[in-house]
Amino acid sequence: MSETILVVNAGSSSIKFQLFSVASGDRLERRLKGQIEGVAVKPHLIARGVDGDTLIDETWPAAEVKDVPAALDKVIGFLRAHIGQLPTAIGHRVVHGGPDYSAPTVITEAVLKRLDTYSPLAPLHQPNNLAPIRAVQARQPHLLQVACFDTGFHRRHPEVADRYALPQALYDEGVRRYGFHGLSYEYIADKLPSVAPDLAKGRAVVAHLGSGASMCAISAGKSVECTMGFTAMDGLPMGTRPGQLDPGIILYLLDQKGMSAKDLERFLYTECGLKGLSGISNDVRDLLESKDPRAKLALDHFVYRIALSAGMLASAMGGIDGLVFTAGIGENAPRIREAVVERLAWLGLELDAEANAKGGPRISHEGSAVACYVIPTDEELMIARHTLHVLRAQATNISREKSA
Repeated sequence: MSETILVVNAGSSSIKFQLFSVASGDRLERRLKGQIEGVAVKPHLIARGVDGDTLIDETWPAAEVKDVPAALDKVIGFLRAHIGQLPTAIGHRVVHGGPDYSAPTVITEAVLKRLDTYSPLAPLHQPNNLAPIRAVQARQPHLLQVACFDTGFHRRHPEVADRYALPQALYDEGVRRYGFHGLSYEYIADKLPSVAPDLAKGRAVVAHLGSGASMCAISAGKSVECTMGFTAMDGLPMGTRPGQLDPGIILYLLDQKGMSAKDLERFLYTECGLKGLSGISNDVRDLLESKDPRAKLALDHFVYRIALSAGMLASAMGGIDGLVFTAGIGENAPRIREAVVERLAWLGLELDAEANAKGGPRISHEGSAVACYVIPTDEELMIARHTLHVLRAQATNISREKSA
């Protein structure tokens, strides 16, 4: 039977998944993608093959799929029926690796317990990332599971970039700048040599713009700086998160508004960002269609902060050779790209309007001093690659132990 890698990205009420086959030469071929959403409310599983054909489209009563483990059971049951076996290994997106984990890591009980301690640093993500791992451990304890971290790509930053102006004891405890969306940035860094060979050797600012948004300075394929820091709340304004915030505002909300820590967590993760600014929606598509001046303010603020961050990241590298847009907004919102490039014209960026409307890959004029690209990200493929690498490393170690 052929080897397969299942990639899982779990949220609070949904599980997104993709299945890859391992072809000759360890080439990964995507076989299907799908998701189960509406967990505990209106559970709905849909999966499609690479040609777009629907493989399953099914709903259940809420009581039948009341949590993420039950949802994972439905996904695994579908996959077993579809491919006739369990996947060879499962790769999981885990948002926070903390100070201990930078490379893809085989999940053990000890690793899982350690990762759980980082849940307060990513309360919307980490617990949900870990839930399906626990479910598989309970049901299929011998199935290889690999955690792939959104913080991993940034872990080689120099200490001067990772430090906050806080006492040493807090840094030693792990209070430092980690950066996120690393799987996306790692994919872009791997893709650049085939799309823009010169930029791959140079200094690129990559904008991962989605409901969660950040930017990264990548020099010669390595992360130098990222707009996100200790948590996935820092940096750019996002769908419902505020981005960069004066810590004094937190003190004000605690002292003057009487908010508890839990009140603050809910407020900062779910009521701010584009949603808070506009009072309309956290979805850029809705805001682009709206005539409400608050929608324009939210988008103008979003673009303004992106442009400011581009200058900061260019400074971290001593210059900039190219700008790359990726993720949902970056790949699909030409008006946002145009507005960002317009603000960065002082860097020598010249937009090709026709290429931008078509989505690139290159959207700057040939004579532009700074090149500009749109490159679709593929975090799932990156996770599958990492998982396969770990799978092969384990097989090599077992072989060595047997021959020793």
